[in-house]
Amino acid sequence: MGYTSPLEDTKFVLENLLPTHEDLDDTTIDAVLSEAGKLADNYLAPLNHFGDKNNPILRQDHEVETPEGFSHAFSEIAKGGWIGVASDSNYDGMGLPARMSAAINEYWHGANMSFALCSLLTQGLIDAFTLVGTDEEKKTYLPKFNSGAWTGTMNLTEPQSGTDLATIKTKAEHDGENWRIKGQKIYITYGEHDMSENIIHLVLARTEGAPEGIKGISTFIIPKFLKDESGEYTIRNDLKCISIEHKMGIKASPTAVMSYGENEGAIGYMLGEEGRGIEYMFIMMNRARFDVGLQGMAISEAARQKALEYANTRIQGTPINREKGTPIIGHGDVKRLLLSMRSLTEAMRALILVSSEIMERAHNGNEKCKLKEGFLIPIIKGWSTELAQEVTSNGLQIHGGMGFIEETGAAQYMRDARILPIYEGTNAIQANDFMFRKTLKDNGKTAKEFLEEIRVECEQNQEMSTMIALASNTLDFVLENRDDAEMLSCISFDYMMGFGYLIGGWLMHKGKLKAKLKLSEKSQNENFLKSKIISADFFDFHILPRVESHFKIVTKGATIVQLTDDSFV
Repeated sequence: MGYTSPLEDTKFVLENLLPTHEDLDDTTIDAVLSEAGKLADNYLAPLNHFGDKNNPILRQDHEVETPEGFSHAFSEIAKGGWIGVASDSNYDGMGLPARMSAAINEYWHGANMSFALCSLLTQGLIDAFTLVGTDEEKKTYLPKFNSGAWTGTMNLTEPQSGTDLATIKTKAEHDGENWRIKGQKIYITYGEHDMSENIIHLVLARTEGAPEGIKGISTFIIPKFLKDESGEYTIRNDLKCISIEHKMGIKASPTAVMSYGENEGAIGYMLGEEGRGIEYMFIMMNRARFDVGLQGMAISEAARQKALEYANTRIQGTPINREKGTPIIGHGDVKRLLLSMRSLTEAMRALILVSSEIMERAHNGNEKCKLKEGFLIPIIKGWSTELAQEVTSNGLQIHGGMGFIEETGAAQYMRDARILPIYEGTNAIQANDFMFRKTLKDNGKTAKEFLEEIRVECEQNQEMSTMIALASNTLDFVLENRDDAEMLSCISFDYMMGFGYLIGGWLMHKGKLKAKLKLSEKSQNENFLKSKIISADFFDFHILPRVESHFKIVTKGATIVQLTDDSFV
């Protein structure tokens, strides 16, 4: 069977949990999702396992060959305009709402996460140029990104500088005519490849005489190819890929070590104002953290589908009260695992798509939605990627011993998913962001407003009401202990996860009410709607109790602080 884009699940969320958009009707949604799904299913999914076994190759001329079929698949995606789904139509983008980009990106990443990383980074550059670029830069770069002719990367990390970007050593010097950049960057996703005509690198570097720390860092646009006298991009810039990493997962995506300025210096163009590089990169980082959460949901769906297919065909033992020859889906614990995978994935999908609509309003200037977006981003990234570890592991478990064998492909999903809690800011960083910047900075105002919104909409759900009251008490505890930063840092992860499960329960409850309403109206596809109700019930009774566990840990955080560094023996 392979991967199939979950069109019906997407449409259920878009049509039932989000307010309508003036540019979207059911016909448009159906047409866009259907076409995107075909591309994902027919071009990307067949390359997923192949790319895992046939990794990119770095040639002696420092060019990178991606796995066979990747370049052709990229051209099919690009020529349909799918990279610029939510980009401004004035620059050859589709101009669709962000919710549609999020929905489509699920299909790309579910079908082939290694492949989809290239367009994910390019979409981040589209955001950065749209918000910070000059009119001339927008005219130059955005149409090229939207058409897929050019792709983009984000260059932050250096061998000595991971999370602490203040320690960046890459230098930018002005020679009177151009900025010349010299330095080395690591972990550059699609830093070199053969799928586009040009690669545009956004690079953090420290300018001459700039102050120490993050205030001395600027962002530079460094193309692989520079413009020649005829206006064509044919002049090779002074940069090259010197190696590609050998990784646990996402093996088909070239993760490059990039060297800038081994000779006269790579020519770069400063993006925006000097000294605001970190600020600009966080435009991309915010988008990237949302997208990494989306990746967690997407790969969970892919793992779920593979596990369901296997459970429907594998015969092993005779399930209780079933006939001999019944597949393993008849076993009680296999049902539990499958329903857990579906319930968690549906909660993640609802969070991603509902949040994408909030982001639409935030980007249109709605101040309340800007606060909501900021509050949700660390949950989207942190909670969803942690769940992806559980869901992909459960998928492997359903396969039994065959899951441990690479040929089935179940292990690949688990390996690919493992990067998600790490990159674009580890989940510890997300948890601290959620605790200190998104809760304490406004004295819990946004958190309290969110809890009140959830409380009103879940008054008829006793399980949710109990957990909302617990969340409110936990929030009070955090605010009362705001001066004990060390203690709060020890329990910030559980604080974030508790809120994640609570928000997931809220959205599953809303979906359940909509499914019941549609059933009462004799809507088509009764089995699908009933499955939504069962998933929501499962979440209430099997998943939601985790809120209590996490929030109880929050109030006992002092236990960790009692340990001295030499206690870990």
